[in-house]
Amino acid sequence: MTPAQLIKAVRRRRGLTQAELAGRAGTSQPVVSAYEHGRRDPTFATLRKLVEAGGERLSIDASPAAPDLAPATSPEEHAERLLDVLSLADAIPSRRRSPRLRAPRLVSG
Repeated sequence: MTPAQLIKAVRRRRGLTQAELAGRAGTSQPVVSAYEHGRRDPTFATLRKLVEAGGERLSIDASPAAPDLAPATSPEEHAERLLDVLSLADAIPSRRRSPRLRAPRLVSG
């Protein structure tokens, strides 16, 4: 969820207008609108302030990343992985390119 989506969701859950949320957070309605429409990105402190002004609590969670793939232990395993990658690349449809070259025109004066 983006900060914009979060601010809008908190505000709507609490039945607040942008002006009401802005008043509670000590900012203006145009600023809240800019955050909700993604025209501005709030800092973490500002996001927390807006969420708390909406009567909710902001929490952040972290989880371990997926472990890296262990190196291949044999040439056969390496070859299998390479074939998997190449098969995947073949499965991706390619875009047809225009036969016409698109480049800037060079004009001498």
